[in-house]
Amino acid sequence: MSGNHQSLALLLFSVFVAITLAITTWVSRHRQGSAEEFYAGGRLFSPMENGFAIAGDYMSAASFLGISGVIALFGYDGLLYSVGFLVAWLVVLFLVAELVRNCGRFTLADVVAARMRERPVRIAAGTSSVTVSVLYLVAQMVGAGSLVALLLGNSGRTAQAWAVIGVGALMVLYVSLGGMRATTWIQIVKAVLLLGGTVALTALVLLRFHGDVDRLLTTAAERSGHGRAFLAPGLKYGGGWTARLDFISLGLALVLGTAGLPHILSRFYTVPTARAARRSVVWSIGLIGGFYLMTIVLGFGAAALVGPDAVRRSNPAGNTAVPLLALDLGGGPDSTGGTVLFAVVTAVAFATILAVVAGITLASSASVAHDLYASLRSRRGKPRSEVAVARVAAVGIGVLAIALGLLARELNVAFLVGLAFAVAASANLPVLLYSLFWRGFTTRGAVWSVYGGLVPAVVLVVLSPVVSGSPQSLFPGVDFQYFPLRNPGLVSIPLGFVAGWLGTVTSAEIPDEARHAEVEVRSLTGAGAV
Repeated sequence: MSGNHQSLALLLFSVFVAITLAITTWVSRHRQGSAEEFYAGGRLFSPMENGFAIAGDYMSAASFLGISGVIALFGYDGLLYSVGFLVAWLVVLFLVAELVRNCGRFTLADVVAARMRERPVRIAAGTSSVTVSVLYLVAQMVGAGSLVALLLGNSGRTAQAWAVIGVGALMVLYVSLGGMRATTWIQIVKAVLLLGGTVALTALVLLRFHGDVDRLLTTAAERSGHGRAFLAPGLKYGGGWTARLDFISLGLALVLGTAGLPHILSRFYTVPTARAARRSVVWSIGLIGGFYLMTIVLGFGAAALVGPDAVRRSNPAGNTAVPLLALDLGGGPDSTGGTVLFAVVTAVAFATILAVVAGITLASSASVAHDLYASLRSRRGKPRSEVAVARVAAVGIGVLAIALGLLARELNVAFLVGLAFAVAASANLPVLLYSLFWRGFTTRGAVWSVYGGLVPAVVLVVLSPVVSGSPQSLFPGVDFQYFPLRNPGLVSIPLGFVAGWLGTVTSAEIPDEARHAEVEVRSLTGAGAV
């Protein structure tokens, strides 16, 4: 990219960073010592504010960059991501939002531990939450690296690496200083910017084709080199039984995974009541639904105007399709309009990454401090406060995410998020649903459910084509691929449910009917909720 692109994009990005750091500094002046303030922002946010923050948390780099890239490269098959990410919110709305808000305080483990022996359940749920969060963070880091590579004309992997490190450092700073209150306002600002940028790009694409969607799709199909097959199922997931099973596996992970994402569940604790949590989800569904409809237009627009070949040359995984589309819509690489639009879109994408990583880091550091540390700490001596431990944990999680982000920089960010969703649906969703709805569920069942989904999901990813055995793998030079699917959800999600059932029916523990009744009343009515 030209020097004008670089300078303007970096200027706009610097402005956003300055604004968010100002928010963080302002918030840090308020008392952040209590766990409720640090983890939940004092539970003072309105449903509309929390709805925008949830949307900001959910509309990640995977959504803005990855989905449009997959659609630009594979057409119809890329729509699965848009549809799956949106439909998942119906599960959250009807099964999770109010009940989780009534039963817990800060984390997923609070809900499960309400009627179980706390220590083993908190260790299991905390481990799972950190694993899911780190996988999700890696996708955001990869998105940051892809943007910088494009901004600098793919001139150096060193600059790409420094971008990942810079994003990691900023996210640790946001979480350590500002806690949930700063993170929420950053997400609200980012949601407004992202929706505004997406509306503008969508309008420009439709104007280019005079509002004729059929012409847009026809042009995309012609430019793709695949003809009408570009608009039909099967281009990415139709090659054989393995590809078809991968399609089903990914769909299951996307639809069921949202309800198990730690950073989404933690958002329900930032509002005062369960009713406010439900209204927050309604707000977020409206915002997210509109956004995902627009990503479809952007994906086909990139295929029609930029072309899959140009997208693939810029980034093999398609992560740079939207910035390239903005460049074309503005008038081309050497035009003022192209420079401005490219810079704005790149800055918005950076803002997206920063806001999402802050939310995920806060949720995972809360799991470390509130669940793992609180369960494993020695009773002798003076224990450190949970908030202090959470701040230290944010640093450690940031370092791990940076390292993995550097390793996975060539993978599509939407695909990486699909893996995080698969682990969340396998390890977190079964134990959450069993705890809320099964009267006879026991502590052993809860622990087995978490590990019975988590361990197979992680092991199957390691043994899949994602890690080895193909030129697109993390380690293309070696081959220990024994599992044919790229997403483990089809196998690991049922295993999580089966493990929870098996652990319960083989347990000698007698379910505590009184505690279950108490949790049931609290979850459905809010009586006694924190």
